[in-house]
Amino acid sequence: MMRKMKICRVFLQPVSSPAAGMFLVRVKHLDILRRRPAESRIFCTSSSDRKPRPSLLKHLSSKIQATGPISVAEYMKEVLTNPVMLLGVWILSEWMGAGRPRRLQLVELGPGKGSLAADILRVFSQLQSVVGGASVSLHLVEVSPALSQVQAQNLTGTCSQEAESEDDLVYRRGETATGLPVFWYRRLEDVPADFSIFVAHEFFDALPIHKFQRTENGWREVLVDIHPDDPEKLRFAVAPAPTLASSTLIQANERRVHVEVCAEGGVIVQQLARRIVEDGGAALIADYGHDGTKTDTFRSFKGHQLHDVLSSPGSADLTADVDFSFLRRMAGEGVSCLGPVTQRMFLKNMGIDARMQVLLRNCSNPSIRKQLTSSYDMLTNPAKMGERFHFFGLLHPSRLALPEIPEGLKLKKKSSAPLPVAGFTELCFS
Repeated sequence: MMRKMKICRVFLQPVSSPAAGMFLVRVKHLDILRRRPAESRIFCTSSSDRKPRPSLLKHLSSKIQATGPISVAEYMKEVLTNPVMLLGVWILSEWMGAGRPRRLQLVELGPGKGSLAADILRVFSQLQSVVGGASVSLHLVEVSPALSQVQAQNLTGTCSQEAESEDDLVYRRGETATGLPVFWYRRLEDVPADFSIFVAHEFFDALPIHKFQRTENGWREVLVDIHPDDPEKLRFAVAPAPTLASSTLIQANERRVHVEVCAEGGVIVQQLARRIVEDGGAALIADYGHDGTKTDTFRSFKGHQLHDVLSSPGSADLTADVDFSFLRRMAGEGVSCLGPVTQRMFLKNMGIDARMQVLLRNCSNPSIRKQLTSSYDMLTNPAKMGERFHFFGLLHPSRLALPEIPEGLKLKKKSSAPLPVAGFTELCFS
């Protein structure tokens, strides 16, 4: 059962120094919780022998290795305006909004190289006074053993080990330099049941989709076939008869003529919704997408350039915009869905404008000020990333409900409003 939520107010305050590159969170009426001892420890080199490698450093290192040395202005732009750090603030805000449970599982789906997870942990480390004594653990859902090794190196250094048996649900485990436990799983359902905040950043757009075309004879699935004029090429072809997918995945009231449906994404969202209802928590999905308005978004990128999706299979990255209206429908009525909101709106609600004011006030170099302004424009401009990237949230219904206070034999009345949802609601600044 969910604990009753104790209301407190959250203020995101821009730091006075731009070098910190983040917001401070000030909390009133924050109870300090006792820290639970770790249930198990992993023998590895001592923390004094290992220096934590911030993920932003690794990001910059990778960029320099790929394109060569960068200017000081470019360095400052990356450090000061990297938006993913704000996700750590979002997670912390939702943990507080749920009543600050004693245990918090941070769960990331498709963690890539582990950079986002490292960013989030860095925010938690810098806001340790707010986290208090809560027991925090990191859980990564990753099907690729090779990628898990990269993630382990970035997050735990040499302090990780693989499971002895392939049947173990946790196939790798480790510990960060600060002693936070990290676990790896192949499937979402293998993550232990507990209060969890789930994050999926550019995860759903890489899941496989079905494509459908409206015809005079009804909906038909778009298939991949051998080109009749060249056996070395592939082409799209409309199925002559209904398929199981076209008979089950199209909504009766669908008005578009071309539809892409990610059935696997729908299943994952159902799993997230069920876990949030049963164990509490929240989920934040950040991705390229739309709210049921777009049609043909299936595309391929090779070397950061658009590439023919059917040419040279396996040599390029395939992606399709996320249909958030489908995810909302699959989540069901058991959870509260927020969004999608554009990156522009999300970042503005998170206080990016106040952040920029602080940065510009503390920067007198015209070149760097120009770089900061350019980066801000790239993130928020509707013609650029501002309206291409979206944020979508799943919350437990109690998160948005007004708590009830008994008054003797009188009917219960509602108390003060719950905490606003960061990113989806404009927060208070001071």
